[in-house]
Amino acid sequence: MVKLNRIYTRTGDDGSTGLVDGSRTAKHAARIEAIGAVDEANSAIGMAIAALGRGTNCDTLIQIQNDLFDLGADLATPGEDFEPSAAVLRIVPDQVAWLEGKIDAANAGLEPLTSFVLPGGNEAAARVHVARASVRRAERTMAALADAEPVNPAALAFINRLSDYLFVLARVLNDNGESDVKWVPGGNR
Repeated sequence: MVKLNRIYTRTGDDGSTGLVDGSRTAKHAARIEAIGAVDEANSAIGMAIAALGRGTNCDTLIQIQNDLFDLGADLATPGEDFEPSAAVLRIVPDQVAWLEGKIDAANAGLEPLTSFVLPGGNEAAARVHVARASVRRAERTMAALADAEPVNPAALAFINRLSDYLFVLARVLNDNGESDVKWVPGGNR
């Protein structure tokens, strides 16, 4: 259980931050960039939730926000052992499979695309598109980290599936794709 009774510690005043294993690293390190990008994506999803109100989609997004905290903890735990334990939180393949199920269920009621979709439509869909773009940025920072240090393969799969889910959800929110804003190639020539 997390208990925060003091928000500032002063330990980061030197430009470093602590990781789960007790080590410290620069706040601008690739690992911290990835953690920060995941946090930004989580905040963007929070903005989408604010536009949705309560319901199934909101509940799913709140679960995703919890999973993104799991992802942040995973990224904050360096090393090559990606098995979760009582002391180590890791993204697991079941979390990826859960997202895939959500993608399949949401996509089942949509007509196949005949054009690329511009990020927009109604406010809720537009906010989900912003969250999707933010998740893609988090994925890029995680991929960059994975080029330099070990990263949990399930974590990489999770962030990749999440952007897919958000794309499909935006289409669902746009009247099941009927209100999607379609790309018109070369339309302004």
